[in-house]
Amino acid sequence: MSGYSSLLKTSGVARIIAAQLIARFPFGMLSLAFLLHIEQVTGSYGAAGLVLAAASVGQAAAGPLTSRWMGVWGMRRVLVLTLVVCAVTVTAVALLELPVGGYMALALVAGLATPPIQPAVRTIYPKMVNSKQLTPLFSLDASAQEIIWVLGPVITTFISTQVGTDWGILTAVVIMVVGGAWFIASPEVSRVRIPRSRRRIGVVLKRPPVLLATVVGFLLIGACAALEAGVVATFGHDGLEAGIVLGIFSLGSLAGGLTFGHIPIGPWALARRMFIVFVGVAVSTFFSNPVLLSITLFIAGIGIAPALAVLFAIVSASVKFSDTAEAYGWVGTGQLIGAALGSAAAGLLIDQNGAVGAFWAATVFAFVGFLVPFLGRRWHPDLRGRDASPIPDTEPIQVHPG
Repeated sequence: MSGYSSLLKTSGVARIIAAQLIARFPFGMLSLAFLLHIEQVTGSYGAAGLVLAAASVGQAAAGPLTSRWMGVWGMRRVLVLTLVVCAVTVTAVALLELPVGGYMALALVAGLATPPIQPAVRTIYPKMVNSKQLTPLFSLDASAQEIIWVLGPVITTFISTQVGTDWGILTAVVIMVVGGAWFIASPEVSRVRIPRSRRRIGVVLKRPPVLLATVVGFLLIGACAALEAGVVATFGHDGLEAGIVLGIFSLGSLAGGLTFGHIPIGPWALARRMFIVFVGVAVSTFFSNPVLLSITLFIAGIGIAPALAVLFAIVSASVKFSDTAEAYGWVGTGQLIGAALGSAAAGLLIDQNGAVGAFWAATVFAFVGFLVPFLGRRWHPDLRGRDASPIPDTEPIQVHPG
């Protein structure tokens, strides 16, 4: 823990972590808030899953594009534009009475306009710390973001059940605007300039570690999204049990990240962490008691933040600085497609088989999420004793004949 405390004393690190956490906090609330609101309005978890899928597809489509725009127009301009559009459309979901197709259209636009805060901050980090601090910083960030998933579901469930599902969404909008404004005003956002990439969009996916991180992120978040829907379906939306169980799930991730964040990243690191997730998720299919389910999901959570830290580190170490924002955009796209398919699959299976169907879906996602890095470990860079900073961009040198 002393390493983390010294890291937080580095100039600007604590502030930028806090600012981006607040800015991203609503996205730990909105999936559950949309699920509760749309299910209450339509009476169908399947319809709610489709709306969540539309939002995730929008985010997935926009991720690499808006991340790349930051190298063209600058971080601040892109973040301001996307924040305004996203806040307006999410507010419309809460306040307007529409058919399912209308909610899906609004959710799609909100997803397309999601501020690219995660790619921005992942690009800023290597410019704030030295090479030895970068991997622990990624781990600290992955662990700290679990605060979003610990408090987000609890706050959303409490407000949605005690006040109203529309207020659950509106609360997220207020936090989105406040946190987004704080992050955009941070000096690092204007100080760090992303060079314009010389490569076509998508070429960065040809790097095996980036593709590996994108696929595994897709499967990991797909499992988490299916679990979230399964927990809500198990306990309903009339009490706090669902929010508490999901909060404990995220506490497991927080504990895992802080405990294992200092371990050097070898070629087996991702497979080992995903195996922990798979075991916890698979065992959870046998329980519906809130205490027992909390225990099994806490175990599953232990692997999540460490796995995410590995994803961030192997991407950073494998691309040029000018490509980092786009690379993280693609990783985020993979995660969001996973969220879309995980939510949609869980919603359909819940309607057909009850809550346990969502846990079946989560188990499949988690197992494949272990299998991919197990079979693809040769694509996994060995960062033991290596610098995880991005590859420096080099300019061509003009040589004139003497």
